[in-house]
Amino acid sequence: MIDRSDGADPIDRLDPVVIHHIVNTLGWPDLRPLQKAAIEPLLAGNDAVLLAPTAGGKTEAACFPLLSAMAQRDWRGVSVLYLCPLKALLNNLVTRIDSYAQWLGRSAAMWHGDIGESQRNSIRRTPPDILLTTPESLEAMLIGVKTDHGSLLGGVRVVVVDEVHAFAGDDRGWHLLAVLERLQRVTGQPIQRIGLSATVGNPSELLTWLQGSGAGSHPACVVAPDLDAAATTAGQPVSLVPPPGEVELDYVGSLDNAAKVIATLHRGEKRLVFCDSRRQVEELGAALRAHGITVFLSHSSLSADERRRAEQAFAEARDTVIVATSTLELGIDVGDLDRVIQIDSPGTVASFLQRIGRTGRRSGSTRNCLFLATSDDSILQAAGLLLLWGRGWVEPVVAPPEPRHLIAQQILAVTLQQGTLGDRIWAEEWNGLSPFDRSGEPILRHLQNAGYLEDDQGLLFIGLEAEKRFGRKNFLELTAAFTAPPQFTVLTGRHELGQTDASLLIEDRPGPRVLLLAGRSWRITYIDWKRRRLFVEPAEGGGIAKWSTAGLRGLSYTLARAMREVVLGADPPVLLTRRAVTAIASQRDKRTSTVTTDATVIDRDEKCVRWWTWAGYRANATLAHTLAAISEPDQRPTDLAIRLRPDLTPETWRAAIANTNMVLPKVDPRAVNGLKFAALLPEHLAAATIAARLADLPGAHEIIRERTLFRTKS
Repeated sequence: MIDRSDGADPIDRLDPVVIHHIVNTLGWPDLRPLQKAAIEPLLAGNDAVLLAPTAGGKTEAACFPLLSAMAQRDWRGVSVLYLCPLKALLNNLVTRIDSYAQWLGRSAAMWHGDIGESQRNSIRRTPPDILLTTPESLEAMLIGVKTDHGSLLGGVRVVVVDEVHAFAGDDRGWHLLAVLERLQRVTGQPIQRIGLSATVGNPSELLTWLQGSGAGSHPACVVAPDLDAAATTAGQPVSLVPPPGEVELDYVGSLDNAAKVIATLHRGEKRLVFCDSRRQVEELGAALRAHGITVFLSHSSLSADERRRAEQAFAEARDTVIVATSTLELGIDVGDLDRVIQIDSPGTVASFLQRIGRTGRRSGSTRNCLFLATSDDSILQAAGLLLLWGRGWVEPVVAPPEPRHLIAQQILAVTLQQGTLGDRIWAEEWNGLSPFDRSGEPILRHLQNAGYLEDDQGLLFIGLEAEKRFGRKNFLELTAAFTAPPQFTVLTGRHELGQTDASLLIEDRPGPRVLLLAGRSWRITYIDWKRRRLFVEPAEGGGIAKWSTAGLRGLSYTLARAMREVVLGADPPVLLTRRAVTAIASQRDKRTSTVTTDATVIDRDEKCVRWWTWAGYRANATLAHTLAAISEPDQRPTDLAIRLRPDLTPETWRAAIANTNMVLPKVDPRAVNGLKFAALLPEHLAAATIAARLADLPGAHEIIRERTLFRTKS
């Protein structure tokens, strides 16, 4: 029985049928604080961000009020869209959400790239009340000729964005906002927007971002009863920090040693191991299998069937290990976990909070994480990250600046959707949302001049160049705001294992080519270059895992500065093994000449001059280009330091930094080639977009303002 002893209860606002099933079908004695707190604002139609730790019941916090609104207001057809960043997350959620919908005689269905045409036709004929999809699939519905988007989506009242922080921090977030504005024009009315998030440091700003063109004109609130109310509105650090004893940092020195530790510890328990590269996942999986451990793998280059089988087998087993990249960081259910183990360190506190949140879900269990550092650099990064975590700090989610390439993509996509686009009123398609507004006029004109758009008496339509570049498969490539580099599909017989990088096939290596995939070695028997397929058979060992990395990498200013604090003597509030204590002490001794308490350090030895900023890659890239007169040319700055000219003196240093005006970093042409839809932009605008994303102007300003100490090694 739900407790109402303290008077009026927001639960009473829910539909009686929903309340009945919460009590009798789910057997819940009460709702969680977040689920109660969400009822009033969601039923009132407010935009909202629901913030809670992983497994905090956010899906139910959104579904129960929305199902009640659906029943009370007699919404028909697709009235709720539920958007996720991963197809696997949709697969994981659809059965649960559909079961809740059926309480009221309603239904939920799923639509993404792996859904067959027969299922899509069924949805077109008999639309569900809740449609689970991705932003890319939503855009495909808007521009596709097979779907009457007005009929299917014209009645949408609410959009729920699950794991909203996973969108907001990269280009998929800009794409999401633009597509939601176009959807709103289809519905002809404002759409309530609800974001679900576990780990953000700036929830109020995230909410404003999610509101898009409705920000400031539509009621909105952050719902986070488990967190500090002041922090959710003032942009302060937001997190729930488990007691220090639940997190342990160890130094093992290599991936092979990590495998030995994992194989030895916690036998009989279910362990989820996170790595931050596909190569590490494969190599650790193979090493664990060699130690006789039942192990499963999950990363983006494994086939959907391979990942699904691994996740299902892992969920049903007990004495087993699953090794994964961030593919299992989000809310995909793999059953009750006993342990989370982190190899080296994630790049953000938010990512760590997601990962540790996978544990402690069973009654009587606690959240826990064991860090296994495999190198000197990784022990320092892990210690710095845990220092920030211990202070309750989480990164703010910030959209990448100047998404000119997506403005170009959206102009073509909306032209495809409408058939023609008015030369003077085109910007209205995004309801005034910046930067999809009149400021994009130069991009529009470039698309015309380059032949991507044609003009017929003021009406724009898709040009021959766009047809040639994107027209295959009904412009499917135009709807994908995020894609991986081309890879080869790997098959053993008819079974698809996954994908591997083409560079593995063209390297000059003696003997047969053997690749490592799904934690096993495979000898390549045939390469179908035209169809980009590899045929393989099992091999005894010696396989190589290799994938190209895309995107801008590097540590943040805040994390790099926290690592500096560790070198200066700060310890994270976690259990440090004796090996970790020894390794951190060694780092402090090794790096003593690179830090001081109240200044940055310029360190000169017989080889070079380095400025130890401890400011992160982006700030250092900004500083290196700004101070080009005294920086070594054509260098790649690190997270910790910049190389300066060997003839630098204190006098030339002071002259260089006097009245400094920051400039954006220099852009490698290869980085421009890695920007999706860069071909739609003039070369200088594509380079300007990359430069803006490489820069950390605030961090660079902070470093310039610090005192600098010159040191010379004897």
